[in-house]
Amino acid sequence: MFMLSNFLMAVAKLVSFVLSAYIWVVIGRAVISWVNADPYNPIVRFLIQVTEPLLERIRRVLPPMGGLDLSPMILIMGIIFLQSFLVPTLQQIAMALQ
Repeated sequence: MFMLSNFLMAVAKLVSFVLSAYIWVVIGRAVISWVNADPYNPIVRFLIQVTEPLLERIRRVLPPMGGLDLSPMILIMGIIFLQSFLVPTLQQIAMALQ
């Protein structure tokens, strides 16, 4: 049981790190949308490829806002919710297994 507890604690930390890193990727994507970034730049292409699947799903649900794209903010709020719910839940399960 102790190994499972340590494994779940490590998974919780990894999930927290990945979600935090993805928030920064979404912020980077939002920033490049404000400037006229080169679409052939590898960094720009990476940011678009990594974020567009989720942002496009959010855009389909959001009503049109007259050119204002709130999908990155909605995505970041969703990630923060996951961090606030999923990571502590995994940590509590790990602590209960000790």
